[in-house]
Amino acid sequence: MDPELLLTELLAGRTAALARAISVVENGRPGFERLLAGVHPSLGRARRVGITGPPGAGKSTLVERLVAAYRGAGLRVAVVAIDPTSPFTGGALLGDRIRMESIALDQGVYIRSMASRGSLGGLATTTREVCDLLDAAGFDRILVETVGVGQSELDVARMADTTVLVLVPESGDGIQTLKSGVMEAADLFVVNKSDRPGGDKLRQEIEVTLGIRRGNAFRNVPAHHGQRGSRAGGRRGRATAPAVGATLASPSASEAPPDTWEPAVLLATALKGEGTAELVAALERHHEWLERSGMLTHRRRGRLLDRTREVVDRHTRRWVWEETRAEQVIRERLDEVVEGRLSPYELAAEVLDGLKQGERI
Repeated sequence: MDPELLLTELLAGRTAALARAISVVENGRPGFERLLAGVHPSLGRARRVGITGPPGAGKSTLVERLVAAYRGAGLRVAVVAIDPTSPFTGGALLGDRIRMESIALDQGVYIRSMASRGSLGGLATTTREVCDLLDAAGFDRILVETVGVGQSELDVARMADTTVLVLVPESGDGIQTLKSGVMEAADLFVVNKSDRPGGDKLRQEIEVTLGIRRGNAFRNVPAHHGQRGSRAGGRRGRATAPAVGATLASPSASEAPPDTWEPAVLLATALKGEGTAELVAALERHHEWLERSGMLTHRRRGRLLDRTREVVDRHTRRWVWEETRAEQVIRERLDEVVEGRLSPYELAAEVLDGLKQGERI
């Protein structure tokens, strides 16, 4: 591989060069960091949107609809779809291109399926770096669909400008659906398959949960049966609890600080194409807020900080295990650990002390 030639062709937007560059980065082949360093000055044009949620929520269908909407506006779109890797065989069925057959042949769309390779955060380990290549190749929107393992997919929120959490009425009971995790990280919420029973109820539960976080969950909810100031427990003027299924009014814009984002909760039925326009509009509003509030710069700065730390960690691990005697020393003294004469913590401390003193032990 000629890194300079590959970089030139990638920046020119040639699909074949992009595919080769992604393979080089994904597999950590020689020269991949030099390639990533070369594209760094060209980053920042693409908007990165993370799509996460439980299996079966319809993420792929929603992504397909989003791509079609963006293509209708003349934008080039890249999709990075992460699929789970088998812990037994190491294999993965990369089937998202099949699901997105209506857009797969569009010349303005690039779909890359990636195996999670054991990563537990919902993304493959090189997803962020692959997004850099797509950004440098000139795509306007990059949609990242996570593996869909549930509540712990927080990596996507650290790599995206906007994070969309997709839920369905069948996601479980309200408590299961609204547990901590991506609820705190998502910028937009989509209740997909909302034509099924429970769609409106789930939307209301999400809105209440978001309101509780802000401290205004029931601020605009009318009292039971709409009566205020009625007697309750002999105390005049005490408002009763909201009726089950009561419509929750969103707080007015004037009640929210100007520098905060109020996450929208949208209803959609992606299979029928319903709710796509509303989601696109919400994504635009969120990006405008990011730019206006300065959060876009803040998030991207944080992303680069995380990336730099990851590179340092990667090189440090490689140096410790490949260029020092740490592995050999541990193996030589493993019998002491097994016999209880030395603990793993004490042995590790000795190894680290040697490294801190500049010795290659």
